[in-house]
Amino acid sequence: MPKLTVIAGPDEGKEYQLPTDQPQLIGRSSEALPITDNTVSRRHAELTPDGSIWYIRDLKSNNGTQVNGVHIKNRIRLEPGDEISVGITTLLFGISPNERVFSPVLLTDDDQQEIDVELTLPSSGDSYIGDALDPAAAAEDHLRVIYALTSITAKIVNKRELLDAVMILIFNEFKPERGVIMIPGATPEAPMVPGIIRYATPPKDEDAAKIHVSTTILKAAMDGDGVLSTNAMQDPRFAAGDSVQQYQIRSAICSPITFGDHPFGAIYIDSSTIHHAFDRQQLALLNAIGQHTGLALANADEHLKRVNSERMAAIGETVANLSHSIKNILQGLKGGADVVEIGLRKGDLAIARNGWGILRRNLDRIASLTMNMLTFGRKLQLDLELTHINKIAHDCAQLMEQICNEKDIALIVDADPEMPPISVDPSLIHQVIMNLIANAIEAVEPEIGVVTVKVAFNESRPHKKKAGTILRPTVVISVIDNGPGIPQNRLAWIFEPFNTTKGIKGTGLGLAVTKRIAYEHKGRIRVESTPAPAPNHGSTFKVIIPADLDAQLDPSATSNRQSNNSDSMGLLP
Repeated sequence: MPKLTVIAGPDEGKEYQLPTDQPQLIGRSSEALPITDNTVSRRHAELTPDGSIWYIRDLKSNNGTQVNGVHIKNRIRLEPGDEISVGITTLLFGISPNERVFSPVLLTDDDQQEIDVELTLPSSGDSYIGDALDPAAAAEDHLRVIYALTSITAKIVNKRELLDAVMILIFNEFKPERGVIMIPGATPEAPMVPGIIRYATPPKDEDAAKIHVSTTILKAAMDGDGVLSTNAMQDPRFAAGDSVQQYQIRSAICSPITFGDHPFGAIYIDSSTIHHAFDRQQLALLNAIGQHTGLALANADEHLKRVNSERMAAIGETVANLSHSIKNILQGLKGGADVVEIGLRKGDLAIARNGWGILRRNLDRIASLTMNMLTFGRKLQLDLELTHINKIAHDCAQLMEQICNEKDIALIVDADPEMPPISVDPSLIHQVIMNLIANAIEAVEPEIGVVTVKVAFNESRPHKKKAGTILRPTVVISVIDNGPGIPQNRLAWIFEPFNTTKGIKGTGLGLAVTKRIAYEHKGRIRVESTPAPAPNHGSTFKVIIPADLDAQLDPSATSNRQSNNSDSMGLLP
């Protein structure tokens, strides 16, 4: 039975046995492996067995998941000895810490293993296809490999996954016995380290696993030249039988991974000459693979820079917008405090009450802003519970009752008394209803305004348009007002962050957060609005949530989907 051992972090020393028949969560939720690291998300990563093979995927955690120091994006296979980093915790997979061994890749100098260089070919040199027995067939074969490589590099951004996919392609095409992709190390003592290691068949022991890479040909590759070589028998140590066994006569290719003048590493593959000897056409092809891989790695770097740049721009815009909103709220708080102070100084309780009303309204605004900021700024992790939506609606209405009384408007809750509890995140649904009620109250006119919160349950029923499909049961939360309505030219962007029709009273986060919460629940949000002076003007916001969310949603996963449509269908049929 494989195991996880915590080798760094608050739980250092703990071991977790991994049953071979069920997935395991890494996180702080009650269903996950017990980890006390507060920087780990509730559902951070998932380990999934497939027979004796284990895979890991990040569950869109706040800080991401690293395997051997590389952030992972999609599911990847784990090997014994891999280090998994989540938060400030590092876990060792498959083996005990004292079982860890050093890399099987050994860099050998010329005095340790004499190398016979048969051919050196610049990575930008000729293809040598013309020397093939059938140049047309060779050209077609090379084109097929490059097309397959382009398909791989076009869809993979994560560097580890990219190099792993490239190595699989190389093994399929070149049929080597062993291979390694060397990448720049982090210290002068280890200028080049193995990034991806692969064997055609699992090595029988540690000696069989050792890959001796000549520093001479590796340096040539890092200088931009592909090298075709064999290890020469003139090495005096071949006189001993054990050395012959350790240093078999091998044919090897080492090609650079470059983009322009920037070296990203080198691809090394070898095979016993009895099994297979490489030729110059294969050297040229591996050089081409190295160039395409270098281009993909450069694109990955540029993508990361662009993402970071866009993130910094978004942070700047967010800070500017929030600073403006907070400044307005602080001015309101200061104004209310001044009125209270005047009332206390004069001993006039009526003046003090007016000032307290101003203070309370602005305290409510900053509390609402803080909740929306927290929800908007983090990756949501649903904490599902069986919840009575009716109770949440009544609780929200009760919280807004005093504001409605001050404005002299009616707030009505119309909830289906037969509706069963459903699986949702109650705190997030509470935030949704509060945001919609607050918007409706702001929209309606004093004394004549009416806000209705309606909660309805729709059972499963056959779809009339699509035979054979079933509509899942849903809960519809509607907030209806008789305000002035929303002009049609504004409906397209009301759910975008920091767009508001309230002037200094709004932040533009409420509807963006409401939409995001609906999407996290695999739901959708609709808006219907008739602007004044049309009869029956007003707006209706409907949040539609699947009542069987626990059956649809992987309890270990969340998805932060974004959309700009005012009527977005989510995953409901």
